[in-house]
Amino acid sequence: MSLQESAHEDFTHEDVSRRKFQLAVIYGLSAVMGLALSIPAAIYLLLPPRAKKEEQWVEVTDVNRLPAGHPEELVFRRNRVDGWKVSSEKTSAWVIKKSESEVIAFAPSCTHLGCAFRYEEQKKTFLCPCHTSNFDLEGNVLDGPAPRPLDRYLVKIQGGKVLLGPITASPEA
Repeated sequence: MSLQESAHEDFTHEDVSRRKFQLAVIYGLSAVMGLALSIPAAIYLLLPPRAKKEEQWVEVTDVNRLPAGHPEELVFRRNRVDGWKVSSEKTSAWVIKKSESEVIAFAPSCTHLGCAFRYEEQKKTFLCPCHTSNFDLEGNVLDGPAPRPLDRYLVKIQGGKVLLGPITASPEA
């Protein structure tokens, strides 16, 4: 074997080792990047999101501040859990004190198309201005296109405070 052939053989052997090392580094980095991207995706797809806290109660007012038999629109903040996202939102409720131990609260949207309704003092009814649905003080439909009574919040009174829970949909009429 000549000197020239021996040098060529060493060069080829060294070149192959270097190439193997570079490929190993490239494949290793690709694996690390793939793993870094797949872990959050696997967590998102395989682990369930936090459960909704449907039993969250929010204090809205003192029961003594409510006038008996007269609806009051109360604005309050509540946290809403939507999958992984928790957001604080401002909402309202129409609250009526029937007695010291009984309070009812209506969700602020008409059951027809979701428009915000208002209280009509002269008629003692709730009126939806979008399509003129009328509701009595119990939330029942008096007239209009609304298909069912107003939706209600679950209500409880603790220590003189009015607490609102989740909204319960009224049954179809």
